[in-house]
Amino acid sequence: MSINGIGRRDFMKSSLAGVGSFFFLPTNGSELGLRAQAEKPGGKEILHRALGKTGLKLPPVNMGVMNSDNPNLVRAALNGGMVMLDTAQTYQRGTNEAMIGEVLKGRPRDSFVLATKSRLPNDQKTGLYPPEATEEAYSKKIDTSLSNLGLDHVDIYYHHNVWARDSALYEPILNALVKAKKAGKTRFIGITTHRNEPEVIHAAIDSKVYDVVLTTYNFKQKHYPEVRSAMAKASEAGLGVVVMKALGGRQLQEGSKEPIDSKAALKWALQDPNTHTIIAGFTTFDQMNLNFAVMEDPVLTRPEKAGLQRGTMMAGLYCQGCGQCLSRCVQALPIPDLMRAYMYVYGYRNLVEAQELVTSLELPLKVCEDCDSCAVSCTIGFRVRDRIRNIVRLREVPEEFIV
Repeated sequence: MSINGIGRRDFMKSSLAGVGSFFFLPTNGSELGLRAQAEKPGGKEILHRALGKTGLKLPPVNMGVMNSDNPNLVRAALNGGMVMLDTAQTYQRGTNEAMIGEVLKGRPRDSFVLATKSRLPNDQKTGLYPPEATEEAYSKKIDTSLSNLGLDHVDIYYHHNVWARDSALYEPILNALVKAKKAGKTRFIGITTHRNEPEVIHAAIDSKVYDVVLTTYNFKQKHYPEVRSAMAKASEAGLGVVVMKALGGRQLQEGSKEPIDSKAALKWALQDPNTHTIIAGFTTFDQMNLNFAVMEDPVLTRPEKAGLQRGTMMAGLYCQGCGQCLSRCVQALPIPDLMRAYMYVYGYRNLVEAQELVTSLELPLKVCEDCDSCAVSCTIGFRVRDRIRNIVRLREVPEEFIV
């Protein structure tokens, strides 16, 4: 069985390869495909890359708003020179789109790029859609997003959280997106993927429908060569490539007070000229300013490289999504999704998103309680049973207690 385009034996080899195969490009800003803009909001030199063949030119770092409910932070990001805001219909219990809509009121429509996303329920084990996942149901999702935002169109509407090729090519959703584009409800059609990224990206290319892919890509990925190759093919085909989760879970090691070097992690992703932009999920003004500093100087220093190399040898919080655990779990639990929820809590401190993810998984009443021993052995060393028992406790917490 091959997951993420890499078999188990190769996956283990790549894990053990460590620093010897770590990917660095000795580049300067111009070689990274960056071009300075004449405007310098706040005295900062903002650098831009083309988003595939969309015609959009974006700074290398923009704002992913999933973790933020602070409208003043969003305004500051736009005023400072960021252009694209990335949200979703479900973020912040469905309030994030409306908050962003309020921020955008009165701003010239050509001064920002708005991306949002939604999905339909699917099979948690296969990622495939049931018959009730209809074109009509997805069209309603698109209309709901526009209503929440108070906009007549968005720039990118993403088919969200896809990890199977057949789902990426699922006709009812593609039909809904194509019709929305023809109706002027979205300028471009996108797809997002948190795992099995190479397969999904190749499906997006083959579809001849998608204009943009939003993919996980970071220095912690053991299969980053496969992701990088797929990104290059997408870019060559004219698709825009947006990167998420560039920090690889925020913490170098579970329980450690030492965070991942955010600047270095962002720079690592920006070495790749096929990273057209990164959406960064910052939640404070200090974090925002760090992102602006990366825009000014995206070149990795030797100490930053050394820190990232050391980080590749630690399990941290980022689940590789390799799927090797799925066939071993007696309860057939969606372990990669549960590990992502765990990262939301202990890496992002986003209990809302974690609880929504956990409750959406339709888990059995008893989880990890009836097994004398756990048959799951994580390829990167996660204590899977302990993490699952920890994170499923969110089901017992009333929503009003989580803010």
